[in-house]
Amino acid sequence: MCKLTIWHNPRCSKSRQTLALIEAAGREVEIIRYLEQPPSLEVIKTMLSQLGLTDPRAMMRQGEAIYKELGLKSEDDFDGLLAAMAQHSILIERPIVSNSRRAVIGRPPESVKDLL
Repeated sequence: MCKLTIWHNPRCSKSRQTLALIEAAGREVEIIRYLEQPPSLEVIKTMLSQLGLTDPRAMMRQGEAIYKELGLKSEDDFDGLLAAMAQHSILIERPIVSNSRRAVIGRPPESVKDLL
């Protein structure tokens, strides 16, 4: 069984609920506090691929103030959106859980069950 990784924000209730589901299933999990340890651009690209997404906005928190401040709503550049997430990790949707081959966004938290 593959070890799971969670991009976790302990202040987020959905992130806490998702982590609790993983722990209740008895799965080994590496917790990455992505706000304190921001992922690199390459890691974000890998995660986007594992999520099966082609639009970076699908893994972005579009309601964050920095999203509006940076004018990302009108940003058409794929790499520019990824770079914004690398520079401002608060823009990354949470939680994201990966088994190193596939990933899911834990919204709702029950969506992580696909990886368990």
